[in-house]
Amino acid sequence: MSTPARASTSNLTEPPPEALDDLEHAVQLLAATPTHEGRDPRLLRQWARTAEEFGAALAPVPCRARIVERSDGLERGLLARYTSRPTPTVELYTDTLAAAEALIDERGWRQWYPPGSVRAAAIAHESVHEHLHHGPAKAALKRALGHVVLRAGRLRLYGHVAGAEEIAAHAHARTVCGLGRSPLLLTAALGDAVTQVTHETPVTHETHRGK
Repeated sequence: MSTPARASTSNLTEPPPEALDDLEHAVQLLAATPTHEGRDPRLLRQWARTAEEFGAALAPVPCRARIVERSDGLERGLLARYTSRPTPTVELYTDTLAAAEALIDERGWRQWYPPGSVRAAAIAHESVHEHLHHGPAKAALKRALGHVVLRAGRLRLYGHVAGAEEIAAHAHARTVCGLGRSPLLLTAALGDAVTQVTHETPVTHETHRGK
Protein backbone atom coordinates (compact mmCIF):
# COMPACT_ATOMS: atom_id res chain seq x y z
CA MET A 1 0.00 0.00 0.00
CA SER A 2 1.71 3.11 -1.18
CA THR A 3 1.17 6.82 -1.40
CA PRO A 4 0.57 8.26 -4.88
CA ALA A 5 3.61 9.13 -6.97
CA ARG A 6 4.03 12.84 -7.54
CA ALA A 7 6.18 14.89 -9.86
CA SER A 8 9.16 16.68 -8.38
CA THR A 9 8.29 19.98 -6.74
CA SER A 10 11.20 21.49 -8.64
CA ASN A 11 8.70 21.65 -11.52
CA LEU A 12 7.20 25.13 -11.20
CA THR A 13 3.88 23.95 -12.64
CA GLU A 14 3.46 21.36 -9.87
CA PRO A 15 1.80 22.77 -6.74
CA PRO A 16 3.49 22.06 -3.41
CA PRO A 17 1.84 19.16 -1.56
CA GLU A 18 0.32 21.41 1.11
CA ALA A 19 -1.62 23.26 -1.63
CA LEU A 20 -3.75 20.14 -2.13
CA ASP A 21 -6.39 19.26 0.43
CA ASP A 22 -6.46 15.87 2.13
CA LEU A 23 -9.19 14.54 -0.15
CA GLU A 24 -7.16 15.40 -3.24
CA HIS A 25 -4.17 13.51 -1.83
CA ALA A 26 -6.46 10.53 -1.26
CA VAL A 27 -7.75 10.74 -4.83
CA GLN A 28 -4.16 10.84 -6.12
CA LEU A 29 -3.35 7.76 -4.05
CA LEU A 30 -6.19 5.83 -5.69
CA ALA A 31 -5.34 7.11 -9.17
CA ALA A 32 -1.75 5.86 -8.77
CA THR A 33 -2.84 2.44 -7.46
CA PRO A 34 -2.79 -0.49 -9.92
CA THR A 35 -6.27 -1.66 -11.03
CA HIS A 36 -7.60 1.91 -11.13
CA GLU A 37 -6.16 2.85 -14.50
CA GLY A 38 -8.86 4.39 -16.64
CA ARG A 39 -11.47 4.63 -13.88
CA ASP A 40 -13.77 7.63 -13.86
CA PRO A 41 -12.14 10.34 -11.70
CA ARG A 42 -15.56 11.03 -10.15
CA LEU A 43 -15.72 7.43 -8.95
CA LEU A 44 -12.23 7.64 -7.48
CA ARG A 45 -13.21 10.81 -5.63
CA GLN A 46 -16.36 9.14 -4.31
CA TRP A 47 -14.36 6.14 -3.07
CA ALA A 48 -11.70 8.39 -1.54
CA ARG A 49 -14.29 10.44 0.33
CA THR A 50 -16.10 7.31 1.55
CA ALA A 51 -12.86 5.72 2.76
CA GLU A 52 -11.88 8.93 4.57
CA GLU A 53 -15.25 9.15 6.31
CA PHE A 54 -15.11 5.46 7.26
CA GLY A 55 -11.64 5.76 8.80
CA ALA A 56 -12.42 8.98 10.64
CA ALA A 57 -15.56 7.41 12.15
CA LEU A 58 -13.78 4.31 13.49
CA ALA A 59 -13.54 4.15 17.27
CA PRO A 60 -9.94 4.28 18.58
CA VAL A 61 -8.26 1.02 17.64
CA PRO A 62 -5.81 -0.43 20.19
CA CYS A 63 -2.56 -1.77 18.81
CA ARG A 64 -2.42 -5.45 19.73
CA ALA A 65 0.51 -6.26 17.49
CA ARG A 66 4.04 -6.26 18.85
CA ILE A 67 6.02 -3.16 17.91
CA VAL A 68 9.58 -3.42 16.66
CA GLU A 69 11.90 -0.62 15.59
CA ARG A 70 14.21 -0.71 12.60
CA SER A 71 16.64 1.83 11.21
CA ASP A 72 16.65 1.01 7.49
CA GLY A 73 13.43 2.73 6.45
CA LEU A 74 14.94 5.33 4.11
CA GLU A 75 16.89 2.60 2.34
CA ARG A 76 13.72 0.53 1.94
CA GLY A 77 11.39 3.44 1.25
CA LEU A 78 9.25 2.68 4.33
CA LEU A 79 7.96 4.65 7.28
CA ALA A 80 6.03 1.81 8.92
CA ARG A 81 4.42 -1.46 7.98
CA TYR A 82 2.13 -4.10 9.44
CA THR A 83 2.81 -7.80 8.93
CA SER A 84 0.37 -10.48 10.07
CA ARG A 85 2.69 -13.49 9.92
CA PRO A 86 4.22 -15.27 11.67
CA THR A 87 3.21 -12.91 14.50
CA PRO A 88 1.20 -9.69 14.04
CA THR A 89 3.87 -6.99 14.06
CA VAL A 90 4.10 -3.26 13.46
CA GLU A 91 7.52 -2.24 12.21
CA LEU A 92 8.49 1.39 12.81
CA TYR A 93 11.43 2.77 10.84
CA THR A 94 13.14 5.22 13.16
CA ASP A 95 15.31 6.87 10.51
CA THR A 96 12.26 7.71 8.40
CA LEU A 97 10.35 8.92 11.45
CA ALA A 98 13.27 11.24 12.26
CA ALA A 99 13.37 12.48 8.66
CA ALA A 100 9.62 13.19 8.84
CA GLU A 101 10.03 15.19 12.06
CA ALA A 102 12.87 17.19 10.48
CA LEU A 103 10.76 17.86 7.38
CA ILE A 104 7.90 19.14 9.54
CA ASP A 105 10.24 21.67 11.15
CA GLU A 106 11.71 22.63 7.78
CA ARG A 107 8.27 23.25 6.25
CA GLY A 108 6.85 24.99 9.32
CA TRP A 109 4.11 22.41 9.77
CA ARG A 110 4.25 22.02 13.56
CA GLN A 111 0.74 23.43 13.89
CA TRP A 112 -0.44 20.34 11.97
CA TYR A 113 1.96 17.73 13.35
CA PRO A 114 2.99 18.29 17.01
CA PRO A 115 6.28 16.79 18.27
CA GLY A 116 6.06 13.00 18.53
CA SER A 117 2.84 12.83 16.52
CA VAL A 118 4.43 11.08 13.54
CA ARG A 119 5.21 7.99 15.60
CA ALA A 120 1.77 8.02 17.22
CA ALA A 121 0.08 8.41 13.83
CA ALA A 122 2.15 5.57 12.33
CA ILE A 123 1.05 3.22 15.11
CA ALA A 124 -2.58 4.32 14.78
CA HIS A 125 -2.38 3.85 11.02
CA GLU A 126 -0.96 0.33 11.18
CA SER A 127 -3.43 -0.59 13.94
CA VAL A 128 -6.25 0.06 11.48
CA HIS A 129 -4.66 -2.34 9.01
CA GLU A 130 -4.53 -4.94 11.78
CA HIS A 131 -8.16 -4.18 12.71
CA LEU A 132 -9.34 -4.52 9.11
CA HIS A 133 -7.40 -7.73 8.67
CA HIS A 134 -8.79 -9.52 11.71
CA GLY A 135 -12.29 -8.11 12.24
CA PRO A 136 -15.61 -7.47 10.48
CA ALA A 137 -14.72 -3.87 9.65
CA LYS A 138 -13.17 -4.96 6.35
CA ALA A 139 -16.55 -6.14 5.07
CA ALA A 140 -18.18 -2.97 6.40
CA LEU A 141 -15.72 -0.84 4.41
CA LYS A 142 -16.47 -2.82 1.25
CA ARG A 143 -20.20 -2.27 1.72
CA ALA A 144 -19.66 1.44 2.31
CA LEU A 145 -17.62 1.75 -0.89
CA GLY A 146 -20.36 -0.04 -2.83
CA HIS A 147 -18.08 -1.62 -5.45
CA VAL A 148 -20.38 -4.44 -6.59
CA VAL A 149 -18.58 -7.14 -8.60
CA LEU A 150 -21.37 -9.73 -8.72
CA ARG A 151 -25.17 -9.62 -8.55
CA ALA A 152 -27.42 -12.68 -8.27
CA GLY A 153 -30.99 -11.72 -7.52
CA ARG A 154 -30.93 -9.84 -4.24
CA LEU A 155 -27.40 -11.03 -3.49
CA ARG A 156 -24.56 -8.58 -4.00
CA LEU A 157 -20.86 -9.37 -3.75
CA TYR A 158 -18.75 -6.33 -2.90
CA GLY A 159 -15.24 -6.19 -4.28
CA HIS A 160 -11.98 -4.89 -2.85
CA VAL A 161 -11.05 -1.30 -3.73
CA ALA A 162 -7.26 -1.17 -3.76
CA GLY A 163 -5.95 1.76 -1.74
CA ALA A 164 -9.16 2.38 0.20
CA GLU A 165 -7.86 0.78 3.39
CA GLU A 166 -4.79 2.99 3.20
CA ILE A 167 -6.94 6.11 2.96
CA ALA A 168 -9.13 4.93 5.85
CA ALA A 169 -6.03 4.29 7.98
CA HIS A 170 -4.66 7.76 7.29
CA ALA A 171 -8.01 9.40 8.11
CA HIS A 172 -8.24 7.43 11.34
CA ALA A 173 -4.71 8.43 12.35
CA ARG A 174 -5.46 12.10 11.71
CA THR A 175 -8.63 11.91 13.81
CA VAL A 176 -7.37 9.98 16.84
CA CYS A 177 -4.06 11.85 16.99
CA GLY A 178 -5.69 15.26 16.60
CA LEU A 179 -3.59 16.25 13.58
CA GLY A 180 -4.26 19.38 11.58
CA ARG A 181 -3.69 17.59 8.28
CA SER A 182 -3.75 13.99 7.15
CA PRO A 183 -0.51 11.99 7.30
CA LEU A 184 -1.03 11.61 3.54
CA LEU A 185 0.33 15.13 3.11
CA LEU A 186 3.41 14.30 5.15
CA THR A 187 4.14 11.05 3.33
CA ALA A 188 3.71 12.78 -0.03
CA ALA A 189 6.15 15.54 0.94
CA LEU A 190 8.59 13.09 2.50
CA GLY A 191 8.41 10.88 -0.57
CA ASP A 192 9.22 13.85 -2.78
CA ALA A 193 12.15 14.86 -0.58
CA VAL A 194 13.64 11.37 -0.40
CA THR A 195 13.17 10.76 -4.13
CA GLN A 196 14.90 14.02 -5.05
CA VAL A 197 17.91 13.11 -2.91
CA THR A 198 18.19 9.38 -3.58
CA HIS A 199 16.24 8.92 -6.84
CA GLU A 200 14.67 5.87 -5.19
CA THR A 201 11.12 4.74 -4.42
CA PRO A 202 9.02 7.24 -2.40
CA VAL A 203 8.44 6.54 1.27
CA THR A 204 5.35 4.44 2.04
CA HIS A 205 3.33 2.62 4.61
CA GLU A 206 3.13 -1.05 3.72
CA THR A 207 1.03 -4.01 4.79
CA HIS A 208 2.05 -7.65 4.48
CA ARG A 209 -0.67 -10.09 5.40
CA GLY A 210 1.04 -13.37 4.70
CA LYS A 211 -0.66 -16.46 3.34
